[in-house]
Amino acid sequence: MPETKLKVAVLFGGTSEERAVSIASGAQVINALRSVGHEVLAIETSRGLLTAEEEGRLLSSRVDEVPPASDALAVLRSAEAGLIRSAALADVDVVFLALHGGTGEDGTIQAMLDMAGMAYTGSGHLGSAIAMDKDMSKRLFVAAGIATPRWLMAPSAPEEILREIGYPLVVKPNRQGSTVGLSVVRNPDALGAAIEHASQFDNEIMLEQFIAGRELTVGVLGDRALSVGEIVIEPDAIFDYKAKYQPGAVREIFPADLPDHVVATAQDAALRAHRALKLEGYSRADFRLDANGRLWCLEVNTLPGMTATSLLPQSAGASGISFAELCERICRAGIERHRGK
Repeated sequence: MPETKLKVAVLFGGTSEERAVSIASGAQVINALRSVGHEVLAIETSRGLLTAEEEGRLLSSRVDEVPPASDALAVLRSAEAGLIRSAALADVDVVFLALHGGTGEDGTIQAMLDMAGMAYTGSGHLGSAIAMDKDMSKRLFVAAGIATPRWLMAPSAPEEILREIGYPLVVKPNRQGSTVGLSVVRNPDALGAAIEHASQFDNEIMLEQFIAGRELTVGVLGDRALSVGEIVIEPDAIFDYKAKYQPGAVREIFPADLPDHVVATAQDAALRAHRALKLEGYSRADFRLDANGRLWCLEVNTLPGMTATSLLPQSAGASGISFAELCERICRAGIERHRGK
């Protein structure tokens, strides 16, 4: 049993393309916190507080191979507005944000909780908004001396793309997660279709230099960088939505088999990226390690997945932190942050 029993509202679901991932995260966080004696309310953003029967039905689902359709998400959005002021959240100690993407991760929910005077997990509204905007994040990485692949924002002239980035390149929505809408473009003829695809998910599109190499990830918890992991994928492939959430699609190695100096460099870069974006509580930074041994920061996730195959829990586990302890630490950090305001 924990020293101090907490009343935690786990907020999950949301209306972004990452909704299914959020539901899977919520299920595991709820079970973990209950397993160590906390009182946990399961709150789905479009339905409110779930009954035990609703929990069993909704939280037993797995993550599908593709994100939910936009028309299905639109139906849910109208039900979210009044949630923060609902009675279900009236007397909880902390709101655990098991949300991914959209208004759950871009600072909107965080600002609403701030206005309501409630403690919640993860970063505040400013850091959340900055990290969700990949263009802004990369500008801050450059200012902090953190290497990141070169990029342009669409539309860009063909000659500028060739000069500044070259092919292959990555096309992705500026404000999405889980590689939703992302494509690797290997020649100019395929660029238009990739931009059109990404435009389904955001009206700002990033064109980014493709860095071939090893895919690394580093969790940050408080002021500590956790174990460095490696996602083993095919050469020149991407760690896409399907690969992220379908067990066995890729190999994930924690701790990664890397020289000590590379581990130290990756952990230092993850901490510096976390601070550059004004993040709090926890995050996960993703990198590519190229053939010359140079590390490139791709992005930082402020509410990383907490599913069975998620990377932050694996990073914490390799650092000696169990999943239940990780969830509890995240909760208590959110409470301390709120008290310090």
